[in-house]
Amino acid sequence: MGSKAKKRVVLPTRPAPPTVQQVLEDVRGAPAADPVFTALTPEEPAGPSGRAEDTAARREQLYQQSRAYVATNQRLRQAGEGLRHECEALRRAGEELERGVEQVARAALPTATPSG
Repeated sequence: MGSKAKKRVVLPTRPAPPTVQQVLEDVRGAPAADPVFTALTPEEPAGPSGRAEDTAARREQLYQQSRAYVATNQRLRQAGEGLRHECEALRRAGEELERGVEQVARAALPTATPSG
């Protein structure tokens, strides 16, 4: 039978983290189109005129749209919860009505007598 103890593989030690000089050298040597530098840039241009005011106006518009979305979403959730409560109340009323109809039917119909 084989040995149950497995041989442990000795991994090489981790390299030392880069120095500040090495990081700066890497950053300076990277092309301007490197994804690290372009990932955080705005995807949309500043606007037709290219001015910062257009960007600020667009951001304000997006902010207001986001606020309206959140408010509408909250109203819809509250309406859904209200509808659930009303649906449950209607279900209970329907069950109560069915019980009442059964009682009336039993009281109105004479008991059947066997004929023979």
